[in-house]
Amino acid sequence: MTWSIVAHDADSGAFAVAVTTCAFAVGASCPHVRAGVGAVSTQSFTNRYLAPAVLDGLARGLTPSAAIEGALVGDDGKALRQIHAVDRHGRAAAWTGQSCVEWAGSQQGQGFSVAGNMLANPAVVGETAATFRSGTGLQLPERLMLALDAGQAAGGDRRGRQSAAMKLITTEDFPDLDLRVDDHPEPLTELRRLLGIWRRERAPSLAFSPRKADPAGLIDKAVIEAGWRARGLDLRFPGR
Repeated sequence: MTWSIVAHDADSGAFAVAVTTCAFAVGASCPHVRAGVGAVSTQSFTNRYLAPAVLDGLARGLTPSAAIEGALVGDDGKALRQIHAVDRHGRAAAWTGQSCVEWAGSQQGQGFSVAGNMLANPAVVGETAATFRSGTGLQLPERLMLALDAGQAAGGDRRGRQSAAMKLITTEDFPDLDLRVDDHPEPLTELRRLLGIWRRERAPSLAFSPRKADPAGLIDKAVIEAGWRARGLDLRFPGR
């Protein structure tokens, strides 16, 4: 019911998942990322418990293939599942159960995997993968966005369009980017719009937020007020 791309950027250490489907709120169930460990998407009659199990396996040093195999052992519905993952070494693997609705399948490359089911044709996965491979000059979120657009242009979900999501993590225990389009006639167009807002309004402040390397983050009130003034905001802290 979905197609997605899981990716690792070796230069930044980022892990990301981008996904779209003709179902409500795909971002609530499919994409999972863990800093320093990997990225997973679990789809097709989604079992959300599989993703943490795969990430735990990757954290222990298992390959993506072995981690997926181990997670599926206790799932009696594994024939209905599709799940794929990438690890910190750029290794990728996927499982597509024999009962996943056609067209269903996947492609892997160094640092990424594309997988989908209930698709219009195999070109959806093929074009998504090819476009991701060719987008090496782009930053990872924009590269993922372009790849999903290519898959949609090739036919996308055979039922239509409804939701999309993108999640990306680098060094922290929570995502740098977590965008969701839960219900929209053009979910990828809306996701691109939200990505532009994130790039403009949220991404620049990540370096000043509380984080492992700087637990307090930016707390200099004068600097914060100067930033407000630069944005045309008449704001001050009490007593200043």
